[in-house]
Amino acid sequence: MEADLLLCDHAEAINGKLYIMGGAWNVLQAPNQPIDVALAIVVKVPWDQTVGPHELMAELVDSDGERVTIGGEEVVPRGQFELGRPPGLKPGSTLNMPLAFNMHGLVLDVGQYEWRLSIDEQPLARAPFSVLAPVAG
Repeated sequence: MEADLLLCDHAEAINGKLYIMGGAWNVLQAPNQPIDVALAIVVKVPWDQTVGPHELMAELVDSDGERVTIGGEEVVPRGQFELGRPPGLKPGSTLNMPLAFNMHGLVLDVGQYEWRLSIDEQPLARAPFSVLAPVAG
């Protein structure tokens, strides 16, 4: 299984497609202010793994690799998915599974962070980003 992970301001997964706003950033200049962050994810599921449940987890970690906590809770969106095989899908084909996680009001300090995406406890994608101090002007 493979996956792509894109940071954005907002994302929706509708009818097998991703709709993304404010995508592909890796630097924020909004320390200690509430921000909206979305994860736009495309999971590429091989034909032989389409039948059966899968566990997806995204975790936000800091520069030390420690999970980020906000209000005493770890920032770890999770979900389960299962894909069926459409009639006529040939063995060896891959199915795309778009997903979106939207998080509102995250408050992060200045520093380096990384989203780590795993499926069935296997690391598949990562998206590092920085939160910078505002530029004095």
